[in-house]
Amino acid sequence: MPAKPRLGQNFLNDAQAAQRVADSLGDLAGRTVVEIGPGAGAITSALAARAAHVIAVELDSGLAAHLRTQFPAERLTVHEQDVLNFDFAAAAAEASQRLLVFGNLPYYITSQILLKLVASHAALDRAVLMVQREVAERITAAPGSRDYGLLSVTVQLYGPATNVFTLAPSSFSPPPDVHSTVFRWRFAPRFEELGVDERSFLPFVRKVFAQKRKTLANNLRAAGFAPPDIDSALSRAAIDPRARAEQLPIETLADLWNVIRDAHVEK
Repeated sequence: MPAKPRLGQNFLNDAQAAQRVADSLGDLAGRTVVEIGPGAGAITSALAARAAHVIAVELDSGLAAHLRTQFPAERLTVHEQDVLNFDFAAAAAEASQRLLVFGNLPYYITSQILLKLVASHAALDRAVLMVQREVAERITAAPGSRDYGLLSVTVQLYGPATNVFTLAPSSFSPPPDVHSTVFRWRFAPRFEELGVDERSFLPFVRKVFAQKRKTLANNLRAAGFAPPDIDSALSRAAIDPRARAEQLPIETLADLWNVIRDAHVEK
């Protein structure tokens, strides 16, 4: 079936890559896998051959109908809807297990889907996702690298993410203008370990990364924190006043937030 550019469709035409994707999810025996945007079903076939059940979430009505004719209903359930509206928690409850996820994510909606998975993390075990190579590099970046930033911290707060392999544009039809990287994400939120509250720490992280070229102190100042409080917090957290957020590991950012939070509680 022809791809629809308006939906960001680029169909995988590399059978070996499809098997590598399924391998990357690990042992699928007895498991339920949610596939985001299965398209023409290249990877769906590899997943359905290994998993107990595959739930395909496909927005395109033509592709959804095509998938229903290709696989028996006991192996594949097709949900014709936007994945941003899909209820992962309900699907996990019905399957009586945390879900595995695969998705070849359209470039124009990658960030929104990642945030959807973050919001659904309690229902998820692990995900293998295919994204633009530059996005994968940002997601898996380490502190101090040029790619490390808000996206890195947000994803990694919900569990470790590692790049698996990269595919050239020729692996897809039509070929995109960029390389695509498959990365693995295991859902294991770190908030309790770090001693921070999810609802307050995430807004704080967004503030310290608001202007990447600015120092941490300047971003805090722009966020409304008083200069004396900033100086005191950086000192107590043993952070160089000239440091930028991109230089600091998640643990140090959590330490800083705890210092700031405790100072506000004391007041």
